[in-house]
Amino acid sequence: MLKLAELLHHKGLQVTFVIMEFVHKRFLESVGPHCLDGSPGFCFETIPIATSRDELIQSVETNFLAPFVDLLTKLLHPPTCIISDGLMSVFTIDAAQKVGVPVMLYWTVAACSFMGFYQTQYLIEKGLAPLKDESYLTNGYLHTVIDWVPGMEGIRLKDFPIAWTTDPMDEVLKFCTQLNQRSHRVSHHIFHTFDALEGSVIKALSSMYDHVYTIGPLQLLLDQKPETGSYSFPGYSY
Repeated sequence: MLKLAELLHHKGLQVTFVIMEFVHKRFLESVGPHCLDGSPGFCFETIPIATSRDELIQSVETNFLAPFVDLLTKLLHPPTCIISDGLMSVFTIDAAQKVGVPVMLYWTVAACSFMGFYQTQYLIEKGLAPLKDESYLTNGYLHTVIDWVPGMEGIRLKDFPIAWTTDPMDEVLKFCTQLNQRSHRVSHHIFHTFDALEGSVIKALSSMYDHVYTIGPLQLLLDQKPETGSYSFPGYSY
C-alpha cells in the first residue's frame, strides 16, 4: 500500500495514508521517530486497533467504520477517492458511501492469491473445506487436483491460500468466505501484478469485475522516480 501511495504522490496526487495505531507505533520504534513525518502533499493518519489476530479480525468487522468515517470528515483536505487495501474493504466500502466518494480496492497479493481467496466459499459449498479431521493434513487429501478455478485449472487444494482448519467457525475462514461477496460491491480493482506474469488469471478477473488494473512490480516503478520532489519512506515499505 505504501509503495502505491508513494507512486501516486509522485504523479501529483495529494495522499493521506491511514494506518493502524499499533503499526504507527512499530514504525516509529523500528525506523525512527521522524519516519512518518511525511512531506508536502503526503501525510499519515491513524485509527485505533486491537493487536491479536482474532481481535484484529473482529475489530475490523465491528469497530473500524465509525472512527474511519470520523477521520475522513475531519481531514483538512476532504478525500475525493479512497484506495483501500482489499482486506480492509469490510469497512472502507461503507465509509466511502457515507462520505460520498468513490472507492477502489487494491489487492497487495498476487492475482492468483486473490483468486484462491475468492474460491473459499465455493470450497465450503463443495464440501472441500473445512477439513473433516486433522488427518486430512497429512493423508494426501490436500494434493487433490481442482479443475474449476478460472485461469488456474489444475491446482491442488494445498495451493489455496486459505486457513486449512477443522473448525467451521474459524475467524479467518469466515472472513475469507465474505471476500467474494464484498468485492462485487466495487467496480474498480487494482492488483499488484503484471499481465505477462499472470495473464490467464487477469483475464478471468476481467470477466468478473468491470474494471481491473495491474500495477507492478511496484519497486521497479519506484526506482524510476527522482529521489527528490516526492515522498519516499525511509525504510521498508509494504
